Amino acid sequence: MQKLTTPLVFIAILILAMPTFCIGAPKSTSLCGSDAGGFRAWRDAFKQEAIDLGINRRILDDALDDISYNTRVTRLDRNQKSFKLSFDQFMKKRGADYIIKKGRKLKKDNAKLLNRIKHDYGVPPGIILAIWGMESGFGRFTGKMKVIRSLATLAYDCRRSAFFTRELIAALKIVQQGDMEPYQMVGAWAGEIGQTQFLASNYLKFAVDFDGDGRRDLIRSRADALASTANFLASFGWMRGKGYQQGQANYSAIKEWNSAGVYQKALATIAKRIDQ
Repeated sequence: MQKLTTPLVFIAILILAMPTFCIGAPKSTSLCGSDAGGFRAWRDAFKQEAIDLGINRRILDDALDDISYNTRVTRLDRNQKSFKLSFDQFMKKRGADYIIKKGRKLKKDNAKLLNRIKHDYGVPPGIILAIWGMESGFGRFTGKMKVIRSLATLAYDCRRSAFFTRELIAALKIVQQGDMEPYQMVGAWAGEIGQTQFLASNYLKFAVDFDGDGRRDLIRSRADALASTANFLASFGWMRGKGYQQGQANYSAIKEWNSAGVYQKALATIAKRIDQ
């Protein structure tokens, strides 16, 4: 069996469905920095901004009072290289053969769940399994970093401060809505959460409680994670019964999942081989 390369090394950070709150550049971005020196001042300004946006002070104190700047996160953010690979190199690096083989098995093992998802959202198993395999090795590599700390570091960092400030607000809204506690929010270095690596803003908009336990849990619930992935695609115009290869109707929905062309092509190729 081909060894699966850990997907989290190559984060799909360009899933750019922006949240609807906090229009314009957040005020705290003016205090951004490139080292730990100004992190505490930025944090205090951000907390007031978050309160103005409706985040409970207790949640802010619990989530942010003990966090520190994470130099590893900013280093990783500046060294993303996998999307510069050729298609064949990318497929090999991401363990495509393994994903296809494992995906076919999981398609049989989870037939009831996947059929329910297809019935509700119109999305066939192959593309869901391809995303699941590409993003986290089918839930094996969901990340070990504290999401709030990662997002706070990137929100403070000047490179993409406004974008990650919005993501941090979204993560705090997930806590406020009762889906997770801050300590449970463990994921990838850029703040992606769960078995298919949702950005916090996408979690807010597209996550569903498919197992019926009263919470949207994309980390621990396979049903929630896979159905939420289908809901994302359906929300971007996935058409029942239509194809999803390049030039076909549903390829545009795959583009919404990730803006990197090599990633889109890999997903479509892997999904087709799983669905065969």
